[in-house]
Amino acid sequence: MTIRTLPGGTFALTPDHIVTRTGYGAMQLAGPNVFGPPADHGAAIDVLRTAVELGITHIDTADFYGPHVTNRLIREALHPYSSELTIVTKIGSVRDAEGAWVHDVGAASLRQNVLDNLANLGVDTLDVVNLRLGGFDSPVPGSVAEPLGVLADLQREGLVRHIGLSTVDAEQIAEAQTMVPIVSVQNFYNIANRGDDALIDSLAAQGIAYVPYFPLGGFSPIQSETLNTVAARLGATPMSVALAWLLQRSPNILLIPGTSSSAHLRENVHGAGLELPADAVAELDAIGA
Repeated sequence: MTIRTLPGGTFALTPDHIVTRTGYGAMQLAGPNVFGPPADHGAAIDVLRTAVELGITHIDTADFYGPHVTNRLIREALHPYSSELTIVTKIGSVRDAEGAWVHDVGAASLRQNVLDNLANLGVDTLDVVNLRLGGFDSPVPGSVAEPLGVLADLQREGLVRHIGLSTVDAEQIAEAQTMVPIVSVQNFYNIANRGDDALIDSLAAQGIAYVPYFPLGGFSPIQSETLNTVAARLGATPMSVALAWLLQRSPNILLIPGTSSSAHLRENVHGAGLELPADAVAELDAIGA
């Protein structure tokens, strides 16, 4: 079954990249702990093709997923890419031999990250590259000028079309905007973790996409209980409620829920279309108050 109209409609990520607000995050296609090959190669290929079949035009990835595994799967499943598909990748981390995540925004590493993404995705230019600067779930204050300057050079060379930021605060975004246009911000945010509320509204006013990750991450037991209660009352899953709440939160929010299952992908897409009544929204809003 093909879904012609995806929940949330579309958003102009850039003037030349109109994407579905319900997208797909490819991180879970790699092996355990996002390291090594998938347990079921065929299932990984199928979930990517299902995403496109459903009408999704926004896929989020990174060459350090695997590493290299996820991007090579995307290339195998979807290359040559439709002109309607936007692939957004990230740089700023590498993996060591044991699979640990190593933050690395040195010039040589960033350039190699971009070259690896190009080679493994099989493209000459990357649509959007997010520069990941902070920690696992929160920004690390400090200037972005040096690493962003490297990415700006790569953009001038024609290897990158558009630039975004990941795990950053408002001051870092403002600094970045004095150097290059910023088209998206990808940060940790959900019903229970609302530190970016003011930032989301500011970005929305500027027409800049906000892409939250971990829609069910960081909930306390009491917050989880409230979410579960609301979901049960609506006859929905907690994930469906969490995704629907994000779509209703602001028109510039783009979803990238990840899964390695085509069935789960379809469930996420359908669930994001849940219409939350006002009383449910108020109850959920209070979780993060």
